[in-house]
Amino acid sequence: MKKNAQQQQLARRDQAADLAVKVSTVSIGVNLALSVAKLIAGAVGKSSAMISDAVHSASDVLASFIVIIGVRFARKKADHNHPYGHERMECIAAILLAMILAAIGIGIGGAGVQKITAGGYETLLVPGRLPLAAAVVSIAVKEWMFWYTRGAAKKINSSALMAEAWHHRSDALSSVGSFAGILFSRLGYPVMDAVASVVISLCILKAAYDIFRDGLDKMVDHSCTAQTEEDIRRAALGIAGVKNVDDLKTRLFGDKIYVDMEISVDGSLQLAAAHEIAEQVHHTVESAFPLCKHCMIHVNPAEEHR
Repeated sequence: MKKNAQQQQLARRDQAADLAVKVSTVSIGVNLALSVAKLIAGAVGKSSAMISDAVHSASDVLASFIVIIGVRFARKKADHNHPYGHERMECIAAILLAMILAAIGIGIGGAGVQKITAGGYETLLVPGRLPLAAAVVSIAVKEWMFWYTRGAAKKINSSALMAEAWHHRSDALSSVGSFAGILFSRLGYPVMDAVASVVISLCILKAAYDIFRDGLDKMVDHSCTAQTEEDIRRAALGIAGVKNVDDLKTRLFGDKIYVDMEISVDGSLQLAAAHEIAEQVHHTVESAFPLCKHCMIHVNPAEEHR
């Protein structure tokens, strides 16, 4: 039974890695096309906001490569030097992605603020219609990419892939800012193009913060949600012979869950019988919670036999 469970875990790990690489490869192709199109539209249409948006899309290409590398390392088998596996490599990939995003956001925001504070708005170039059309296309494509990547990330519970999904969403929001800035600039408020760049930078920085916080939580052995722990407790109590769950600790190791549990059984049972109950709890928890990489069970005698 234990061998079959391990084989199932390995199969799920390989399938998850293949799906993550597939999604990231699609992202690379889409983002390359979008960044080139937006860069041309921004240059031809004289829009600094659209050029900033193009830089943001180009950063998504780098993000996808980071995700692919992180997922590949995270799915490696445990070895002598890494007996608990390599899942935290995915968290490192997410944190690295957040830092790159933050740097891009600060750069774009700083350039926008510089234009706003420099004054001389009447000399700023008024964007053409091409950047407006490019912004609309970008919003539609990036929003689709967000839902496509988010669905895959939830399916395999990948923090790096979820970070990439929110990167797509931040790109969609930045394109909304680009559209608004370009539109108002064409209506006689040229400074709004620079203001849009600042708004874009804030969207990027917010996404970077969320990605960084999630990755950091999974790096420092954060516990599972209260609901997940309650579900684990109920699964254990559903096993015949389990009198009580005396203690339950969970921790996130990358995107996997480790469970340490103390259960009470009839103290008059022989060792083999008590061990069998513990084995049933172990296999039940690992089967019911696919993200559970290992469940450690300690057996106590019930109160009446202490």
